[in-house]
Amino acid sequence: MRPTLVRLPLWLAIALLAVACTAPQATQPARAVYLINGALGDNAFYDSGQAGMDALAEQYGVETRTIEANFDAGKYEPSLQAAVAYADVIFVISYGFEDALREIADRNPDKVFVNLDTVVENSGGTITSVDFIEEESAYLAGVVAGMLTVDTSVPNINPDKVIGVVGGDVDPVVNAFIYAYEAGAHAVDPAIRVEKRSLGGAWDDAAKGKQAALQLYDQQADVIFQVAAAAGIGVLQAASERSLYAIGVDTNQNDLEPGFVVASDIKDVGKAIQEVYQTIVEGNYVAGALLSYGLASGGVDLVTEAQVQVLPAAIEERVAALRQQIVDGSLQVELYDGREIWQ
Repeated sequence: MRPTLVRLPLWLAIALLAVACTAPQATQPARAVYLINGALGDNAFYDSGQAGMDALAEQYGVETRTIEANFDAGKYEPSLQAAVAYADVIFVISYGFEDALREIADRNPDKVFVNLDTVVENSGGTITSVDFIEEESAYLAGVVAGMLTVDTSVPNINPDKVIGVVGGDVDPVVNAFIYAYEAGAHAVDPAIRVEKRSLGGAWDDAAKGKQAALQLYDQQADVIFQVAAAAGIGVLQAASERSLYAIGVDTNQNDLEPGFVVASDIKDVGKAIQEVYQTIVEGNYVAGALLSYGLASGGVDLVTEAQVQVLPAAIEERVAALRQQIVDGSLQVELYDGREIWQ
């Protein structure tokens, strides 16, 4: 039996053809790479991105690879070249290697480059950047630390109004975290002192992170915010050792040292990877776009859920109220403007 042919009027056929030619075409990239300047195993930023890549492989069946430069400048450009040779889509953390990324992207306009956590523009306009508004969640972390250090009813909180922060390096992203953390604490009490330590780029040195934290606890800090990737695990260990308090970063680290990590400042790199990849599959991806991820989008947040709850209800309630104000726009957290914050 022959199939029935459906004949369309010429005007309708032309209209349908025009729509088909102009509508976004969904594509299924075969391979994706996650290229990081550091290394996995930090229980923080890099591992969050890896969770997103694992989700892509499971949901879409895409082949994925992760390339770790391990903080070795000599490995970064060859890693970029390997990523381009292998993948259709490259999710890349390029801090410190922006020029290499621009050059490679300009030479490979057919590849999708998604830069994570900083803004990079190339002359070809093909690099899409995911910019996390870390100030919004770090402000809440500062409120938590500020309310804790003035509440001497909490075990081991001393009468001095001192909190601390350990940063992996002096760079714009770390500075943004610290700037907003300090602002949140000072919104609680302007007299709170914020002591700071930089690890000078030793992102993977947990022993150095622990040493810096112990120094801050010796200066009467009650709470220390770690913004130091794998080195920050040492900060959490120091909190447990001193029976004091810490705030984790990038992933939920509240249960790594139960009872001593009172909150974690989440930066959901994996979520961003999944959402950007979905636009590629659905044909809605825009090359060269700047994508902002803040509290409203779920790209950043402050989480306090833990096996051992430490925070008084008043702090939990205050954080919840402030979070909603930031989301609905009634509270505008000031963004880092490049000023000196380490003095």
